[in-house]
Amino acid sequence: METVAISKFKATCLAVLDRVRRTGRPVLVTRFGKPIAEIVPPSGDLGGKRKLGGMEHTVEFIGDVVSPVAPESDWEALRER
Repeated sequence: METVAISKFKATCLAVLDRVRRTGRPVLVTRFGKPIAEIVPPSGDLGGKRKLGGMEHTVEFIGDVVSPVAPESDWEALRER
């Protein structure tokens, strides 16, 4: 496994992350020679496209969700001046 000092990781963070993504090989980040983080590629397919309607049938509406919650008399914009 490749090892990178934290100071070098800070300076080349985007390049290191891109290299991990491309190669699939993890990188160990160290501070004073001791490991503090391990950069690994994501597991599984996280780049899938979102599907329109993917949450269909997961919500149940109870009651009226279209009508105003307050009577028209409470609306300042509808009052006559």
